[in-house]
Amino acid sequence: MTQYVSPEFLEKLKDELKDLKTNKRRELANRIEEAKALGDLSENAEYHEAKDALGFVEGRIMEIESILKDMVIVENEKGASNVRIGTTVKVMVNGKPKSFQIVGSNEADPLAGKISNESPIGSALMGAKAGDKVSVSTPGGTTVYEVLEIG
Repeated sequence: MTQYVSPEFLEKLKDELKDLKTNKRRELANRIEEAKALGDLSENAEYHEAKDALGFVEGRIMEIESILKDMVIVENEKGASNVRIGTTVKVMVNGKPKSFQIVGSNEADPLAGKISNESPIGSALMGAKAGDKVSVSTPGGTTVYEVLEIG
């Protein structure tokens, strides 16, 4: 599955992957060895906690490597004529202006104004032009977003 990422998010992923592989793995392997040295593993909470944490780290490494393998880098597009991944869109909703940056699902952070192209709002806005009105169905009803500008 294609993963859309900004250059900034790509750098964050690379830094996280490097940290997980070089620091976290070693740290957890050391904790496991220290816990093994304490003897009986069946009742050794430190050992089980370190093994679980190592499993989480290995899973995250696999997830990041999968993203990096299937990624498409998307630049923030200034002056685009329609909404797409990488654009910032200003809309009018319920009489109030709001701005969103359309990003890939891994980079979404609604509190920071970054919404996924796969979210209900993001998918409804995809392809819209300035002046278009799009309807978004939510559990609370349908909301209309008017596209004011794309930048």
